[in-house]
Amino acid sequence: MSAKRPDDAPKRWKGVHKALADPLRIRILEGLWETPQSARELADRVELPADRLYYHLGRLERAGLIEICEYRPLARGKVERIYAPAVSEPPGDAADPEELADFLGSMLEATRADINAACRSRQAGGRREVDLHRGALRLTDEALAELRGHIEQLATRFGDHDAPGTWTRVVIAVVDLHDRPAPNPRGPHE
Repeated sequence: MSAKRPDDAPKRWKGVHKALADPLRIRILEGLWETPQSARELADRVELPADRLYYHLGRLERAGLIEICEYRPLARGKVERIYAPAVSEPPGDAADPEELADFLGSMLEATRADINAACRSRQAGGRREVDLHRGALRLTDEALAELRGHIEQLATRFGDHDAPGTWTRVVIAVVDLHDRPAPNPRGPHE
């Protein structure tokens, strides 16, 4: 494993944004969220020849969004690569503003594509749910910690990849609209 340079992270998220800029790559990634698949299996899903997918799979792999999870043996000693989503965490507290903006741009672009696909499906008679909410809440430090805890509990409760149901994207942003007051060193009641 190589040492990570501080300037690697912004480049990585920029690669994620570029990788998600193509709706076909988003469809490929969504297919892999359901189950790990080979290029041949993904080609059937997106109705394209497998040889046309290798470029897109390469872009997703270089961006760190997918990885090869196994090699499946085929006839005559050949093997096919099986792809799965890579574990990808959002930038941490030490991220710079550009890195956070790149990550958010990628998330919003993927979400925009999801909403467009859901609306097109509904127009064609399909059933897809879309709920958008935006609001501002006044939260103390304690209330913010409680809200974050509830979000984590929901993500854990509903985050079982093996559970039955329809894959549903959930995007939650918790952002202070102004600076929080400095904590009182003597306690909250003094």
